Amino acid sequence: MKKAFTMIELVFVIVVIGILSAIAIPKFAATRDDAAVSKGRAEVAAMRSAIATERQKRILRGDFTDIVDADVPGLLEYGLGSKWSGLTFTGPSGTCAFSVTNNKLVKGTCSVPGMSDL
Repeated sequence: MKKAFTMIELVFVIVVIGILSAIAIPKFAATRDDAAVSKGRAEVAAMRSAIATERQKRILRGDFTDIVDADVPGLLEYGLGSKWSGLTFTGPSGTCAFSVTNNKLVKGTCSVPGMSDL
């Protein structure tokens, strides 16, 4: 006696796999977008910390010059990620611009959901 799956059983399995993938793919895309925003938030925190550290180093050396936008990427040990162009972050659904004012990183216009409270 041969044991095998019937055509109906195979079709049923394919339908179940299709339903599961229809649920999982949008969730995966949302998770990827959330990860990109979280990485952007972490990089903003790293920039703020680097600016504060550089300001203190300059004060200890007796150098009271202000930190400017162009200085910031060089202050980070590992640089900024690929989603950054200068001090502008390009997120999954918008951009968020930053600038250095009075030795502090200040958020300008921002249309990235999840970064509006920075």
